[in-house]
Amino acid sequence: MPIRTRFTIWRPLAAVATAALMAGLLTPVTAQAAPRTSRPVYSYDDAIRESVWVDTRLDGDGDGRTDRVAVDIVRPRETDRQGRRIPVIMDASPYYSCCGRGNESQKKTYDAAGNVVRMPLFYDNYFVPRGYAFVGVDLAGTNRSDGCVDVGGRSDIQSAKAVVDWLNGRGKAYTTRTGTTRAKATWTNGRTGMIGKSYDGTIANGVAATGVEGLETIVPIGAISSWYDYYFAKGAPLFDSGPDGLADRVESPEARARCGAVQQRIADGAPRTGDWTPLWTERDYVPDAGRVKASVFVVHGMQDLNVRAKHFGQWWDALAENGVERRIWLSQAGHVDPFDFRRADWVDTLHRWFDHELLGYDNGIDDEPMAEIERAPDQWVTSEVWPPRSTRPTTLRPAEGTQDGVGTLGLRPGTGTETFTDDPAHDETDWAAHIHRPTPDKAGFTTGPLTRDLRLSGSSKVTVTATPTTSSAHLSAVLVDLGPDTIRDYAAEGEGITTLTDRTCWGASTSGDSACFKETAADTADVDYTIVSRGWADLGNHSSATGAPLTPGKPYTITLDLAATDHVVPRGHRLALIVAGTDKDLIEPPASTPTLTLDLSRTSVRVPLVGGAPAFVRATAGTTTAVPEAAPLDGVRDPGAARSVP
Repeated sequence: MPIRTRFTIWRPLAAVATAALMAGLLTPVTAQAAPRTSRPVYSYDDAIRESVWVDTRLDGDGDGRTDRVAVDIVRPRETDRQGRRIPVIMDASPYYSCCGRGNESQKKTYDAAGNVVRMPLFYDNYFVPRGYAFVGVDLAGTNRSDGCVDVGGRSDIQSAKAVVDWLNGRGKAYTTRTGTTRAKATWTNGRTGMIGKSYDGTIANGVAATGVEGLETIVPIGAISSWYDYYFAKGAPLFDSGPDGLADRVESPEARARCGAVQQRIADGAPRTGDWTPLWTERDYVPDAGRVKASVFVVHGMQDLNVRAKHFGQWWDALAENGVERRIWLSQAGHVDPFDFRRADWVDTLHRWFDHELLGYDNGIDDEPMAEIERAPDQWVTSEVWPPRSTRPTTLRPAEGTQDGVGTLGLRPGTGTETFTDDPAHDETDWAAHIHRPTPDKAGFTTGPLTRDLRLSGSSKVTVTATPTTSSAHLSAVLVDLGPDTIRDYAAEGEGITTLTDRTCWGASTSGDSACFKETAADTADVDYTIVSRGWADLGNHSSATGAPLTPGKPYTITLDLAATDHVVPRGHRLALIVAGTDKDLIEPPASTPTLTLDLSRTSVRVPLVGGAPAFVRATAGTTTAVPEAAPLDGVRDPGAARSVP
């Protein structure tokens, strides 16, 4: 579907009429070119800092009055004096008081009058001097806001949407939390861009999915697109806690005391069985991608094991189907902000993006490649469109090899069976390390060494037919690049970055809000293999979104959704598929310990290959399966338990 046409230069109608009149009066010598870059000409030290409380029109805490969310604003004083209306960059977050934002976990601070002194991150320091307002919204139930946290539900989304409405003259705000004095946003033209990492970016996705007028662009970084997929993978629990635990963590002490009933409703609506319920439908933004009017700049780590890469993949595909203007950055890191893995390029790109989308500057960013992909630590490539137009879903099939559990992977259908027993003490690193040897906990299948590079770009699916010996079973499927490489160490504490002591400054500072942040560097690991993509499922969800006990000895067919990625398997490396049980620390184990038998004739992986099946044929021509290696392969360390806090 073609991408929707958007503006290049946006100006109020009166300004357009004036420009047309002046164009007729001015000679080419005196006419000025349209601006291409906003410049830091406004005082940050003298900026207006104020707080308002926006009425959400919801009563989430059931106290008989509609909830108001706190909105902290930093904006240039000069534009206010000039009567010039300016655009808004907004970050709506539950973390401003409980947990902090950014690599240095910054929290909001306030002066004696209750006005914000320090706004976390660099957005206000950098963009306010360039003629933007920055708005930090406390979601309902957090910091200084009324209401209760509902973890991506109606209240969370309305907390931010109501602010967009107010900025565009459609909502009500007040100068205090309980007072009646109205506050009007006469200083803005309503054009709003939302940005944020993780939970914050998730709210941006959700607000965009409402189709609210005035939201011109969103920049979701490591963001959720469906809350079910944050907590479950086709019935298999990804964490040992649910959204009620997250609500309890981020709520203010005041809200926690009054929101017990809301937390209980969340717990009841999100059973640990992994069944799909109406609660998850409300928190799934993907079906509403057709309502998105804003442009979308996605940033995600392909090795993000918190907000896993399935989220950006399904959101991106839905946006593409609906012709939404979009751009994407994909890093090798985990759950990391681009400010901390590619700082200078990120600030420059974000600056030009907001200038184009919110100020309407014709700076050429809309003519640049759609995607930038980190191919190796700090080495980036571009893709005109993403996935590339020549990408085709290609079905590869596992087949028996000369040893049990060590098979081949190719285009021809396989026959026979492979058997493994779930071992909850093992994970994908254990399986990949022993891909060349029979082990009782997995079945592995590999191509021979490739004679050409082979690029995967997009989302994969693995369909298995498995017969369990018990009434419950969890499955994992992993794609692996077998071969030596240097990659970001996404399993380390920094998830691919090391924080340094030196600081660099990005914008203006005050005594209470510094624009200087600790520098970072890539944290790398030399490996013998790289996990490319992964997916999981509860076999009990084979036929529906509601799980059911399995009948031992009966075969079941299920399709596992693997995370989106963009990865080149180099010449000389091999591509592998591993099918196993519990992926330790990445999914929870089932109630039993099953042995599963795979029917290879009914098992396959559908991978997005650039060039499709012909590319696979060329890359595997003349190759033979290598002799299994005796020594275990080295990879990153065990990823450890993933954090259940987005």
